[in-house]
Amino acid sequence: MSAQTEQLVMAATTARGKAYVPYSGFRVGAAILAGGGVYAGANVEIASYPISVCAERNAIAAMIMGGERRIEEVVVVTAAGEPTTPCGACRQALWEFGSETDPIVTCVTMGGRRISNRLSELLPGAFGPSSFRPQPAG
Repeated sequence: MSAQTEQLVMAATTARGKAYVPYSGFRVGAAILAGGGVYAGANVEIASYPISVCAERNAIAAMIMGGERRIEEVVVVTAAGEPTTPCGACRQALWEFGSETDPIVTCVTMGGRRISNRLSELLPGAFGPSSFRPQPAG
């Protein structure tokens, strides 16, 4: 792994430690590289479970607040036995800001297991910003 990816792993691991997960206990940390900066997020659970927010979407929010709009790379860290990929909603949110770059998404366990995929592999046939481009009349 590149030094840049390792920096993202460290940021995601630190974010994971700050997760608020009183219901599931399943801590997730995510880190995004964008514009040369690292933006991290942790999952936040709410008693009304459907309005909880995943780590990946919180990292996207941090990126937006940092003035960036284009994802270059993503790392997700969990303590699961196998690397945990982003949920469907997070894949869609990542695509919103990663469709032009098709970033590598690396999923890491606290035990050191890793998998890496292009975002397009995790969300084939994605609906995104280019879906709104006008079609020729016909």
